Amino acid sequence: MDLYEAVADLPVTVEAERRTRRRADTTSGFERVTTEIALSGDGETGRGEDVTYETADHEAFADAPPVGIEGEWTVDSLSDRLAEIDLFETKPPEREGFRAYRRWAYESAALDLALRQADADLAGALDRALDPVRFVVSTRLGDPPSADRVARLLEANPDLEFKLDPTPDWTADLMGTLAETDAVRVLDLKGWYEGTDVDVPADPELYERVLEAFPTAVVEDAAFTEDTRDRLAEVADRLSFDYPVTGVESLRSLPVDPGWCNVKPSRFGSIRSLFETVEYCRENGIRCYGGGQFELGVGRGQIQVLASLLYPNGPNDVAPRAFNDPDASPPYPASPIAIDDLEGFRRQR
Repeated sequence: MDLYEAVADLPVTVEAERRTRRRADTTSGFERVTTEIALSGDGETGRGEDVTYETADHEAFADAPPVGIEGEWTVDSLSDRLAEIDLFETKPPEREGFRAYRRWAYESAALDLALRQADADLAGALDRALDPVRFVVSTRLGDPPSADRVARLLEANPDLEFKLDPTPDWTADLMGTLAETDAVRVLDLKGWYEGTDVDVPADPELYERVLEAFPTAVVEDAAFTEDTRDRLAEVADRLSFDYPVTGVESLRSLPVDPGWCNVKPSRFGSIRSLFETVEYCRENGIRCYGGGQFELGVGRGQIQVLASLLYPNGPNDVAPRAFNDPDASPPYPASPIAIDDLEGFRRQR
């Protein structure tokens, strides 16, 4: 039985919907706003988290009427219904990709509710064991960039590993200092983003410096241009993709067959698409790791449980929320996340 078949026929009864907005400052210097969706029925409540990035979208969502999914469903039939509903009925999203984020919030809440109503958990439904989750800490290096935050975190815990975002103002000395830590596992070039605050235009000189300074690190979201294509093709096994990956077809359409895939569940929108993509990666030798989006509520625990079940040993960008909290201080959680500390999708204790 494939992953989706294991949960598709779970019955789920939805009687009511509730939304709770969450907000918090982050170590990346912006205020994060999300909306937690609670679906209830038969005395149980399942939750999901809408990780749409624009505050205006969350404000409009707070005033929008329930989406109208009360009734008797299976996980699969409810997913089909959600595909038909405009989840941004009162205001179009600031970005079209946010439609998938909101659908994922409803689908994950429905799966959570179905499992609770069945007195089950996701591990049991998938017939897979929970494993401790290796994680990396994703952090920015300031302006101008320095290795200070990495050094402080390593001083508190020398075993931490990192995912960092190189920019053209990274100097050779900075790269050398970071490389000497032997703790950088993923470098996110953000070359596929357009019109966002984190865009980094393709820079062949930066790409070359990154590839040489960190010869064993995974390189994420490098942009393919006339000036970078040939060099990137030489290191396809080191490449990973995040932003353009929204399902199996998007993986097939990439300019190379990558060695890695950053799995952010919200980008897929549906449980089916998420599970089919993970299985496609497994069948085609593409290694996976989980990605986070500054979740403030149940969403963080859910992506950690998915990592535990599907890719526990990858350089998972699913670190505990303390690493995104500017007010947090040592001691920080250590990697891997222990099984007993995993929460989400009806983790039975």
